Amino acid sequence: MLCQECGKRPASLHFTKVVNGEKTEFHICEACAREKGEMIPGTSGGFSIHSLLSGLLDISPSGKGQLVGKNTENLQCKECGMTYSQFSKVGRFGCSSCYKYFNDRLDPLFKRVHGNTTHMGKVPVRVGSHIQAKRKIEGLRQELQQKIVEEEFEKAAKLRDQIRELEKDISSE
Repeated sequence: MLCQECGKRPASLHFTKVVNGEKTEFHICEACAREKGEMIPGTSGGFSIHSLLSGLLDISPSGKGQLVGKNTENLQCKECGMTYSQFSKVGRFGCSSCYKYFNDRLDPLFKRVHGNTTHMGKVPVRVGSHIQAKRKIEGLRQELQQKIVEEEFEKAAKLRDQIRELEKDISSE
């Protein structure tokens, strides 16, 4: 297949763009792609995993590793010395303490990447009911606190009893 731009060289790059549900395909050669400023995978100016992570981390397109609208110059791990800017460039932490020092920035990141900030993955069969009961107790405790704030003490008492029953079942297992 020949390049759709110049019609001379073989098309080596194939792009598919979807805008408002309308799909458009482009087949161009590397030279025409460079002229148009398209990113070419595998070249120095091409797509990198850092480009992908930068979008997820809300890093400015200038590539300076700054969060848009947030000051990150002072964020640094006291254990390994890694700064948040370095993390944003590398995409990996220097040590396990980095999680603690960069915690404010991680919850929004995890929420965007995983859709949640708590692990909701598979549960081993042997302890599955135990973990599910603990999750239910935690939810009931939050609901209990809400009922106390709303001064709905009868409903709060029922929730308290449910929590005690579940805790009793867990301890008997």
